[in-house]
Amino acid sequence: MLKHTNRKQETVRRVRTLFLSAESVAEIINRKGIAECIAGVAAYIEEDFLRWNDFDKCARVANHSDVGVIELMPVADARTYAFKYVNGHPANHRYNLPTVMAFGVLADVETGTPDLVSELTLTTAIRTAAMSAVAARALARPDSKTMALIGNGAQSEFQALAFHHLLGIETFHLFDIDANTTDKLVANLTRLGLKTRRFSDTRKAVKGCDIVTTVTADKTNATILTPDMIEPGMHINGVGGDCPGKTELHADVLRQGPVFCEFEPQSRIEGDMQQMPADFPVTELWQVLSGEKVGRSYADQVTIYDSVGFALEDYSALRYMRDVAAELKMTETISLIPTLANPKNLFGFIADHRDAQGPVLAAVALAA
Repeated sequence: MLKHTNRKQETVRRVRTLFLSAESVAEIINRKGIAECIAGVAAYIEEDFLRWNDFDKCARVANHSDVGVIELMPVADARTYAFKYVNGHPANHRYNLPTVMAFGVLADVETGTPDLVSELTLTTAIRTAAMSAVAARALARPDSKTMALIGNGAQSEFQALAFHHLLGIETFHLFDIDANTTDKLVANLTRLGLKTRRFSDTRKAVKGCDIVTTVTADKTNATILTPDMIEPGMHINGVGGDCPGKTELHADVLRQGPVFCEFEPQSRIEGDMQQMPADFPVTELWQVLSGEKVGRSYADQVTIYDSVGFALEDYSALRYMRDVAAELKMTETISLIPTLANPKNLFGFIADHRDAQGPVLAAVALAA
């Protein structure tokens, strides 16, 4: 009882919320190094997936429009609640905006106090790449050296770096229908010392590759990969299909090997497996990581990771960024919750700040 009382007293005193802006997260990445950040988030994800049953989980809440989707992604354990606000608008480049924009929160379950508010656009790019690498380490052949990247947009550099640093991928085969986007990726990866080869279509790009990552943005039922492109031993990392009506893999690709996902109830609605019947077999990745289920059974087996992104990964990424910010002594805060001498006198907070709220109180007085 004393432990809880002390914690509540501490929460009352701590009414300011740690804030990590986009600039702050960029500073963290630059100070720690992007390879270390990806590896750190991957380690936090594995740690949290290994205690999968500790979490209260649900599929994300999505509001769809003709041009995109806006989603809320919640998850919680007994101590911490997290959520992410995220959009997906493939045509945002017309407005010089990212296709995906996000922010997130960590809050104290005991009191509901928001402990952290953070950007999640940059962090989501890192966590998505880290999650891909976590899955591939469990599912791909351990001697994999070549990966095809189909879709060379904002996520592609992060995927390449994750697979290079965490799996030892040496060469990247690149294709995008937008040649300028591939130019961008080639320039960035070359500057980082990574080997690239660009191709004129998907079929040529995936030929001979150990791993194929699809990370396209269009909100459509596409068939980026068809069964005749799949070779024995390939690991398919399907990242771009992440909402109803958006797929990247031909249905018969999913029949070529075991399919793995994050949270099955969400993945059946949003992933490439939305094309499959309700009894189509699938394994949640945490079961492989914990040793409850088998991942790859033999070298020539095709494995498919149908990734849609799950709230637990954002929980892990937010925890990592919070911990690194503390390590680097980054302490910017914002005031989201009023400090109240009497928690039943919320109106009194306005009176205590009448210099700023004078016109409001004056209007109330005049009305009286």
